[in-house]
Amino acid sequence: MKPRWESGPKSLVLVRHGESRGNQADDAARSAGAEVLDLKERDADVELSDTGREQAHALGSWIAELDAESRPTVVLASPYRRAADTASLALEALADAGLQVVYDERLRERDFGALDRLTGAGIRARHPEEAARRKHVGKFYYQPPSGESWANVAQRARSLLTDLRHGFDGERVWLFTHQAVIMTFRYILEEIEEADLLALDREVRIGNASVTTYRREGAFLELESFADTTALDRSPAESTHEAPQAERTDHGH
Repeated sequence: MKPRWESGPKSLVLVRHGESRGNQADDAARSAGAEVLDLKERDADVELSDTGREQAHALGSWIAELDAESRPTVVLASPYRRAADTASLALEALADAGLQVVYDERLRERDFGALDRLTGAGIRARHPEEAARRKHVGKFYYQPPSGESWANVAQRARSLLTDLRHGFDGERVWLFTHQAVIMTFRYILEEIEEADLLALDREVRIGNASVTTYRREGAFLELESFADTTALDRSPAESTHEAPQAERTDHGH
């Protein structure tokens, strides 16, 4: 049964961060057949690429042109730099609104633990037992050593949604976060079955700086748009997406 919202936000908008240096490193590693991403910094410190910064500014311009009843009144962001910077750069266009970004660790990227920075080829070559375990357990419940499964991320998301039921009545809440987090919000808010969620993940690539919107209709938050790239489509900023699931490393840098 879908969760009921007798109180809470008027709307909930999930924004994926702009293109990051990690996204670029993932693309390069996949193209080269490399086992490891060429990244030195920890995941929390991965920066936006130049394209990602352009995307964040384009998103901000689009937000500024929305009608007053659609603009954010509350902004929460993952503390990971690529998401935090996307939020701050986008909100520059709304400087007069006095919005402050509140960082919430529950919006952070999924922790890949001991497999961080490894490509699919790297995992199969260096940790074949983990590749086999993931295949057996399935993507949603597979937990890398010292890392998180999608189910773990869903637990974080449920905690945040519980908090939003109190003290946010009528607010328009925008969350700047990461791909896996957005997918788990869909899983929770729409009561999507595991198999259907994974099929959706195979079929839809959530673009950088894309927007997923829910609006409160009666007692439910109803999906209005998913992975919407209107902000970029109307700007000179380049649109970027993850590779198809069969080709990507499952990292969301």
